[in-house]
Parts: sequence; structure tokens; C-alpha cells
Amino acid sequence: MGTKKERRSFSKEFKEKVVLLIIEERRSIQDVAQAFDIHPNVIHRWNREYLLYKNNAFPGKGHLRNTGEEMSRLQRELESVKEERDILKKALAILSNRSK
Repeated sequence: MGTKKERRSFSKEFKEKVVLLIIEERRSIQDVAQAFDIHPNVIHRWNREYLLYKNNAFPGKGHLRNTGEEMSRLQRELESVKEERDILKKALAILSNRSK
């Protein structure tokens, strides 16, 4: 049987350093992956996350991103769904009264 490789973990600062090499110095992901001995797919993921969340990227183990915008959007969506539900309840009540 093969030996199990231990999973490495990287700090937020290290991940940002790697991503900034790609963004600012225009180095290829493959080149950076070889330089740091990290699989290119991992660096792709870090790059994507950094581009999406910038300062909120890489929150750490068990931490959620603080996305106030996402919370606001979900609250607006919830209010809209509640309004639709209330309208449907009223329509159902009106239609059920007409059928009697």
C-alpha cells in the first residue's frame, strides 16, 4: 500500500502572494505551480476566489465570508417571496369563496 500524503495548509498571506504573482507579474499558473510545488488546480481555485471576493477571500477554516451585499440581496429576495405568498393566499381565499 502507498503512504498517505499529509495535507498541506497555506496562510491567507501566502495564497494572496501566489495570486498576486499571477495578476501583477503576469506569470502563468503553471509556472507558479511548479515554483511552489502546488497543483495548478489549487492555484486556479485561489485565483478565482481572490478575483471574486478580494479582501474577503481565504477566510480560513470554519469561517464564513462577511458578505453584507449577499445578506442584503437575500433579505430583499425573502421580502419579495413573502409578498408573492401573501398575494397567492388572498387570491386563493377569493377563488374559494366564489366557488361556494
